Amino acid sequence: MRIEVNGIARDVTATTVAGVLEELGWNDARVATALNGDFLPSSARAAQALRDGDRLEVLAPMQGG
Repeated sequence: MRIEVNGIARDVTATTVAGVLEELGWNDARVATALNGDFLPSSARAAQALRDGDRLEVLAPMQGG
Protein backbone atom coordinates (compact mmCIF):
# COMPACT_ATOMS: atom_id res chain seq x y z
CA MET A 1 0.00 0.00 0.00
CA ARG A 2 1.25 3.52 -0.73
CA ILE A 3 0.73 6.21 1.91
CA GLU A 4 2.32 9.57 2.64
CA VAL A 5 4.36 9.81 5.85
CA ASN A 6 5.47 13.30 6.85
CA GLY A 7 5.06 14.45 3.28
CA ILE A 8 7.02 11.58 1.71
CA ALA A 9 5.32 8.84 -0.31
CA ARG A 10 6.14 5.38 1.09
CA ASP A 11 5.20 1.83 0.26
CA VAL A 12 4.28 -0.03 3.45
CA THR A 13 3.03 -3.52 4.22
CA ALA A 14 1.37 -2.67 7.54
CA THR A 15 -2.38 -2.06 7.54
CA THR A 16 -2.72 -0.05 10.79
CA VAL A 17 -1.11 3.11 12.12
CA ALA A 18 0.57 1.13 14.91
CA GLY A 19 1.90 -1.32 12.33
CA VAL A 20 3.35 1.46 10.19
CA LEU A 21 5.04 3.04 13.21
CA GLU A 22 6.63 -0.32 13.98
CA GLU A 23 7.58 -0.91 10.35
CA LEU A 24 9.30 2.48 10.18
CA GLY A 25 11.11 2.04 13.51
CA TRP A 26 8.99 4.41 15.60
CA ASN A 27 7.17 1.81 17.71
CA ASP A 28 9.03 2.69 20.94
CA ALA A 29 9.21 6.43 20.29
CA ARG A 30 7.00 8.93 22.09
CA VAL A 31 5.32 10.62 19.17
CA ALA A 32 2.08 12.34 18.26
CA THR A 33 0.21 11.18 15.18
CA ALA A 34 -2.31 12.68 12.80
CA LEU A 35 -4.11 10.80 10.05
CA ASN A 36 -5.40 12.82 7.11
CA GLY A 37 -5.11 15.98 9.20
CA ASP A 38 -6.93 14.70 12.29
CA PHE A 39 -5.15 14.01 15.59
CA LEU A 40 -5.01 10.29 16.37
CA PRO A 41 -4.46 9.35 20.04
CA SER A 42 -1.97 6.60 20.79
CA SER A 43 -4.77 4.44 22.20
CA ALA A 44 -6.43 4.34 18.75
CA ARG A 45 -3.38 3.50 16.63
CA ALA A 46 -3.66 -0.30 16.81
CA ALA A 47 -7.27 -0.27 15.62
CA GLN A 48 -6.94 2.49 13.02
CA ALA A 49 -6.85 0.90 9.58
CA LEU A 50 -4.99 2.58 6.74
CA ARG A 51 -6.06 2.94 3.14
CA ASP A 52 -4.03 3.56 0.04
CA GLY A 53 -3.34 7.30 -0.24
CA ASP A 54 -3.73 8.13 3.46
CA ARG A 55 -1.56 10.91 4.90
CA LEU A 56 0.16 10.14 8.22
CA GLU A 57 2.04 12.78 10.19
CA VAL A 58 4.37 11.65 12.96
CA LEU A 59 5.70 14.36 15.27
CA ALA A 60 8.26 13.97 18.03
CA PRO A 61 8.46 16.47 20.91
CA MET A 62 11.42 18.84 20.82
CA GLN A 63 13.56 19.82 23.78
CA GLY A 64 15.28 23.07 24.34
CA GLY A 65 14.26 26.61 24.70
